Amino acid sequence: MTEYLWRLPARGDGRRANPELRQRGGFGGPGPITPATDVRPGNFGPFDDLHQIIDAAELNGLDGVLAPYDPLGEESWIVAAGALRATRHARVVVEFQPAFGTPVYAAKISATLQRLSAGRLGWRLAVDTDIADERARGDRVVGDDRYARAAEFLTVARGVWNSDPIPGAGFKGTGFEYAGEFYDVIDGGFRGILSGLPFPQVYLSGTSAAALKLSAKHADVHVFTEAPDGFAAPLAELRRLAGAQGRTVRAGLELPIIARETETEAWARVERQWRELHPTGPDATSLSLGDGRWAGFGELGYPQAIGLVGSYEQVARQLQVYTAAGIDSIALSGHPHIEEVHRTGEHLLHLADPAGRVLTEAPA
Repeated sequence: MTEYLWRLPARGDGRRANPELRQRGGFGGPGPITPATDVRPGNFGPFDDLHQIIDAAELNGLDGVLAPYDPLGEESWIVAAGALRATRHARVVVEFQPAFGTPVYAAKISATLQRLSAGRLGWRLAVDTDIADERARGDRVVGDDRYARAAEFLTVARGVWNSDPIPGAGFKGTGFEYAGEFYDVIDGGFRGILSGLPFPQVYLSGTSAAALKLSAKHADVHVFTEAPDGFAAPLAELRRLAGAQGRTVRAGLELPIIARETETEAWARVERQWRELHPTGPDATSLSLGDGRWAGFGELGYPQAIGLVGSYEQVARQLQVYTAAGIDSIALSGHPHIEEVHRTGEHLLHLADPAGRVLTEAPA
């Protein structure tokens, strides 16, 4: 069974192609008043819209949601905590950068969230972030040193974590010691209610040599994005590096989708979005890469440039191509989110992953 996650919006949502005109969630300013608008103040806030998306993802059969790191958007840890509180079964993956805090602090927050959610929290580290973002948050670690720090971060976080219950003993740790370039820990380790919990599943990403090396040693899932020439080469390198460590790392993929009943309807949606931003010039199909892959999603405000466009059957077939290539965790996205989540759950997932999502009669 392939794991399907939904990437949550971090800066509001809406139908428009221009992200600045998306008025759901409080980021694009107030929307126009219509007969359906509740004009009473305080009855529907930004997080109500976000929680509708979270609820829809769980109710429509997705396996979980990704709360993305966005320096200009909602804080991912707060969104993840709200999602864990609002759901019963969904995995919630929080994306954050290692400069967020010490690994011991991140581990302690996560231990409490694991207690809250019965072990449904996952981590995704945003290691290779924008230089301007790094400067704005006061982070002076640059280049491949970011990956060295991330390796220490995960080593320390796992070191203080105890998956087996350990009785409390006041402020006494469990003897974990670490002296590194970025972190030093003396007598670290969780006891009592912070022990006996599953460590968050770790998702990492990137295709540089440093990123693949980090994942080979520390990741549970390495997340790729689509590229014009695919991801077969970095996936093969990841498997080689992980094998040398005696490990197996699952492969994931993150991509936006526009899927409709027919291919014509899907491309009509793309063209409407495209013409909002490009009233003249070549049409949207000029960026088609074949096999339903389209390279214009970045201009529509998505973090990934390449995603899938087509009928539900066509998109499902391409998703099956990915799973056949070794992908077993896929994070989808689309806007407006709540509508696209419902379309995905009702029309797409059972086609893309029938073995995991279609009930069959037990043999007599």
